Amino acid sequence: MLHCSKLISQGRGLAPVLLKRAAEVSLDWDVRQKSRFDALDSQGRDIGVFLPRGTAVRGGDVLVAEDGSLIRVVAAPQAVLHISHCPQHGTVFDLTRAAYHLGNRHVPIELKPDHLKIEPDHVLADMLRAMHLIVRADTLAFEPEGGAYSAHGHGHGHDHSDGHGAEHGHAHGDGHDHASGSDAHGHEGHAHATHGDGHAHSGHDHNHKPHAY
Repeated sequence: MLHCSKLISQGRGLAPVLLKRAAEVSLDWDVRQKSRFDALDSQGRDIGVFLPRGTAVRGGDVLVAEDGSLIRVVAAPQAVLHISHCPQHGTVFDLTRAAYHLGNRHVPIELKPDHLKIEPDHVLADMLRAMHLIVRADTLAFEPEGGAYSAHGHGHGHDHSDGHGAEHGHAHGDGHDHASGSDAHGHEGHAHATHGDGHAHSGHDHNHKPHAY
């Protein structure tokens, strides 16, 4: 197994020709949110990723293997819910309200100017439809929002040069933002920004792939 313990955030500082030649590894968010996992790259090599605790791997990041080879990370398409506002019954502001209520439930959310994306959840889907939003199942890359203090929204990543012009992102914990308010059921609560590991923690368990640990 080829070990990878370094990560270059979005391949910063690497020549385009190196990125073009690099192997690829396609991973969904369930794996990329972990700092320890095994995977198979496009060259058929078994790789073991061992990054600092709390590091979230994003599509476009580059892993550096122990032999110096580069492996570009691709955000694999996965099942998501695509949420958009209904022009006939609301405004784009409805997405802001939806993001608040989802954040109040510690749900990982990908924020876009005209839509949101979350992992499939039929209870949340019903809640959002009751808010007159359009919810449809889709298969897309999923990149949930990082913490409020993360560098460029990239999961608390900080770049460090390795002396060869390559920069490596390392994750560090930070504080959280809190906004008081009420949830969809009228209970007073707080909306919490996502944590430093690049994702929020929902109140229910997700099935994790057996090769990630």
